Amino acid sequence: MAIAEGRNDTTVTSFILLGFSEFPNLTIVLFSVFLGIYLMTMSWNLGLFTLIKMDSHLHTPMYFFLNKLAFLDICYISSTAPKMLSDFFQEQKSISFTGCTVQFFFFCSLGLTECCLLATMAYDRYAAICRPLLYTAIMSPTLCLKMVVGSCITGFFGSFIQLCALLQLHFCGPNIINHFFCDLPQLMTLSCSDTFFLQVIISVLTVIFGLISVLIIMISYGYIVATVLKITSAEGRSRAFNTCASHLTAVTLFYSSGTFVYLWPSSDDSLSQSKLASILYTAVIPMLNPLIYSLRNKEIKDALNRWKERIFSDIIFLQG
Repeated sequence: MAIAEGRNDTTVTSFILLGFSEFPNLTIVLFSVFLGIYLMTMSWNLGLFTLIKMDSHLHTPMYFFLNKLAFLDICYISSTAPKMLSDFFQEQKSISFTGCTVQFFFFCSLGLTECCLLATMAYDRYAAICRPLLYTAIMSPTLCLKMVVGSCITGFFGSFIQLCALLQLHFCGPNIINHFFCDLPQLMTLSCSDTFFLQVIISVLTVIFGLISVLIIMISYGYIVATVLKITSAEGRSRAFNTCASHLTAVTLFYSSGTFVYLWPSSDDSLSQSKLASILYTAVIPMLNPLIYSLRNKEIKDALNRWKERIFSDIIFLQG
């Protein structure tokens, strides 16, 4: 800590991240697990991103959004995982005040952007199933690009508002964060200032990004279910539901874990549970998203087979 000029109190210049210090005997195991999760997340999302970019058969609105989600998940996990991994072998798991606020800004921006992107993907599924004859006209490349850019701008703007309010708070100690990254709930509990204004901002943004996004998703799937039930063919109903199952699974995992962390009443007993839920949406879900969208997706499997055949033919050509 450092003494602030013109004040008789101290100002926090750095924070201590406790991380998983409650499990000192499992340091190597936890490091290996989280390193494996991080590497798999990076490789799987990068592979999916590259596959969609390279295969012209996947240049449709649905895979355009999936491509951006894969890139977003790479950035999302990278905002917290490298620092967490490096802290496993640090005696003093410290982070500067500036570094803490920067980490929060990017983590929050990417999380809010993902909320918006998941809502746009639900609208895309609505257009594909409920308005199939007009799908190409509705989901034009220009509109798709605008929706992605709009999601990014909205997410970063929402995070910037919270950051500005956070920087108005005063931190005079203690400076110990019982978490593995700098998140807003933990920072607010350490502030010596009145956090009422920031709590109001969080409530407003929760309505904008949480409830409105969920409402868009629910309305879209309401129309989708109504349309699918009108399909007389069992095979047609199954095919329609399969195109939505992956997205609905990703939405459920993302929002359920986020709701537990940010809307569940905080207490000392819930800190460990909150930390586990944070691991789910910061690391596990970005790792699972490529599998969720690929395992039962015939078009991605076909694209992967074409890619394998192309590599195999190139090897045969070089050997010949």
